[in-house]
Amino acid sequence: MNTVHTDNDNLESDGSDEFTGGPISRRDFLKRTAVISSGAAALVAAMSPLRLLEETVTAEEFVQKHYKEMTKDEMDKVIERIKGKVEKKYGVTPTLRDHKPIDGVEYVYALNLSRCNGSRRCVHACVNENNQSRNPEIQYISVLKMPKGTLDMEQGTRSYDPDVVPEEDSYYLPVQCQQCENPPCVKACPVEATWQEKDGLTVIDYNWCIGCRYCEAACPYWARRFNFAEPEVPKDRLNPNMGYLSNRPRPKGVVEKCHFCLHRTREGKLPACLEACPTGARIFGNILDPDSEISYVLKNKRVFVLKEEAGTMPRFFYFFDK
Repeated sequence: MNTVHTDNDNLESDGSDEFTGGPISRRDFLKRTAVISSGAAALVAAMSPLRLLEETVTAEEFVQKHYKEMTKDEMDKVIERIKGKVEKKYGVTPTLRDHKPIDGVEYVYALNLSRCNGSRRCVHACVNENNQSRNPEIQYISVLKMPKGTLDMEQGTRSYDPDVVPEEDSYYLPVQCQQCENPPCVKACPVEATWQEKDGLTVIDYNWCIGCRYCEAACPYWARRFNFAEPEVPKDRLNPNMGYLSNRPRPKGVVEKCHFCLHRTREGKLPACLEACPTGARIFGNILDPDSEISYVLKNKRVFVLKEEAGTMPRFFYFFDK
């Protein structure tokens, strides 16, 4: 049977389709034009939230590729852009790097609860090192005052202010990101703004985070913090030694957390909280090194993890001397 085309269906040009090389009708042409127009409208609608942000966000920032997709040259441009914003806001030229995992390294932390005296020096060292907001106050480490005889975090309190620590009727349980081997926060993120790297660290790309807080809700250790307001860090307290996935300044509306000071540890240094501990309660190192102190602790101490029943398999261990 022969196909009959009406005059209205025929394209008033040579009628060729640049995609297939065949004939194209006026109806198909109009459909494609409508699709292209709707796509442009969708892009405009998608970028409209930029007008609602207090901080100026460029189109380049808004369409930035995912961390894992960026080339080195693209990352270098992002780093230079962030350095420029930091210098403009704080009057400080930062040393900002994209610190990569070290081959043959898997980080593990252990904490001797018999030695922890609840002084919170680890908390304040972490705040200073990682450029955490002072107003509103953000802290990655929560030190819980615990009644003796239980490991139930629900029975602990962060509100204690005695004249002298430690108190005889209590012990102290510092809690931070447990760097789980099976992290529920990663599974909860709908845009892959948080992921686990080969050295065991779960990281966040603040430029990719949409602030939905699903990861915060998924964490059984209350270890993630959300910036409800624009973070404030005094200019004279800003730490200029920064990492892209760690302690660079964060904007309002994103989640952040402990990252084992990866801008330090991936350079062979120790976490700031460990260096600040006055009692030597903290142990950190490479579990893949059989001669490391952390390997010795895991082999010779009766270590345990928090909320083992959650199945998250933390890389943060606790133990008592006796």
